[in-house]
Amino acid sequence: FTRKLMFMKEASAVALLPGGFGTQDEGFEALTLIQTGKAPLVPIVMLEQPGGTYWLQWRAYVKSELLGSGMINPEDMSLFCITDSIEAAVAEVTRFYRVYHSMRFVGDDLVLRLERPVGPATLDRLNAEFAGILVGGQIEQCAALPAEGGEWPDKPRLKLRFDRKSFAALRRLIDVVNLDGATA
Repeated sequence: FTRKLMFMKEASAVALLPGGFGTQDEGFEALTLIQTGKAPLVPIVMLEQPGGTYWLQWRAYVKSELLGSGMINPEDMSLFCITDSIEAAVAEVTRFYRVYHSMRFVGDDLVLRLERPVGPATLDRLNAEFAGILVGGQIEQCAALPAEGGEWPDKPRLKLRFDRKSFAALRRLIDVVNLDGATA
């Protein structure tokens, strides 16, 4: 328990390679903690050996049994990435932090800290596509909030009244934020 707790508490990303019960346990634990908001969103990459089927078979099981029987939502499938390329795995992690930095709940608001502000078109897109995860108001850009206690004071923020349950959709929102200004 302590090892898994510290594993997720300190992780900026999770990379899983084919393995036994421990790998499955840690992978499902990471997914569960992120899906339920008990751990911060981080990229989860399942790295397959070239031509391998370990994670592809795992995804087929998850899709057939968990998604197929309604035990998870379709959006939950976006919480992980499967690849057989080390370069693609590295790109998945670096892309996740391209604009997004970190998040924190401040009272009723979720604050997403960013490396730079997003453009007006991206902000409009976020409000149009992700209104369903808000319990009120809109997604707004803001400066550091006093209640954050001085954490990362120079980083721009997005502030939203998040429903505290749609973490897979929040992951997709972060993906859109990270696309802001991307040319490729």
